[in-house]
Amino acid sequence: MSNNITPTERLWNANYWRVMTANFSMAFSFYLLTPLLPLYLSEQFGAGKDTIGLVLSGYAITALLVRPFSGYIADTFPRKKVLLISLLLYVVCFGGYLVAGTLLLFGIFRTLHGGPFGAATVANSTMAIDVLPSSKRTEGVGYYGLSGNVATAIAPSAGIAIYKYTGNFDVLFWLALAVAAVGLWADSRINIATRQPVAEKKKLSLDRFFLLNGWMIAVNTMFCGLCYGVLSNYLAIYGKEVMGITSGTGVYFMILAIGLMLARLTGVRALRKGLLTQSAWQGLFYSTLGYLVFILFPNSIGYYSSAVLIGWGNGHYWPAIQNMIINIARKDERGTANSTTLTAWDLGIGLGVLLGGVLTEHLSYQFAFWTIVGVHLIGFLFFFFRTRVDYAQQIEKKSVTEV
Repeated sequence: MSNNITPTERLWNANYWRVMTANFSMAFSFYLLTPLLPLYLSEQFGAGKDTIGLVLSGYAITALLVRPFSGYIADTFPRKKVLLISLLLYVVCFGGYLVAGTLLLFGIFRTLHGGPFGAATVANSTMAIDVLPSSKRTEGVGYYGLSGNVATAIAPSAGIAIYKYTGNFDVLFWLALAVAAVGLWADSRINIATRQPVAEKKKLSLDRFFLLNGWMIAVNTMFCGLCYGVLSNYLAIYGKEVMGITSGTGVYFMILAIGLMLARLTGVRALRKGLLTQSAWQGLFYSTLGYLVFILFPNSIGYYSSAVLIGWGNGHYWPAIQNMIINIARKDERGTANSTTLTAWDLGIGLGVLLGGVLTEHLSYQFAFWTIVGVHLIGFLFFFFRTRVDYAQQIEKKSVTEV
């Protein structure tokens, strides 16, 4: 019996498995260390809380600064080379943790590490789009994010368990390096035609680093990042002081990740039908409801229910808006499109940390969380009445132009 689907038309082709493996390895190696680095800096170097925050924030700042330029580079130069160089540097930086003998040196390596991480995430997600057949791209983007979600869900628990068993941070650094190297090896085996650099050299302008016609999607994503930045950084202390939950943070994020993964799996049918704006606004609605439940019901039921709702909402929102921004971009703007959403998310996270700190310091945790409910609601209304309408108009114009 013949199979009418050629290998290049299959969603789960070899190249797609390779970029999925690389995405999993990057997320796993990153989140394997994340919950333990504050402890490492405290025990190894005697760093205080403010110093730990300063050292660890360098990673996010560098990733934020690099991502807009990495989108341009991925669009302008051979994408596979950009990807492999970024991943190689990402792997090497883990080795820097092993040789760092002082807090200053560790801080330098940690800050530098954000650069290749930011570049590699943009290049790898763009490569995923390149290796997907156009007929499978919409659902493929949704599944691609799932590999990172799985890693995010299991890596922190794995890191904590390994440290409890070994009591040795070097084991974790070596493991993170090895897992990241697996991703480098997987991407090195991608078999794709070399994309020639852009022949027509355009003047450098803002639209080479930021997809200007995707600014509404970026604003919505920044709102989401801001709210998540407040939640993720102040969840533990709010849960302890207000709800009396002293050890539920890990469980909370595990439940959130499960909700996110289930949403991606169940939302594929809607993506396959092209219901992108519907999936996105429904995702924003569920996330807004999750934040509202979190603040309205300061007990265990409200606490963990909000994790399900926020995870479920983000799981529907992210693959939808990733497809939306790719759809309004030209083929030579895919890297820029990906970096636009990732940069907007990073910027939102950073603003959320700053805003949360100010509000909790001068007002209260309750006021801070009520604020993010309001911000998320504004984001939902902005998407429903502005972003989705603008997207439909851009798609209509693009289809007319292509005809």
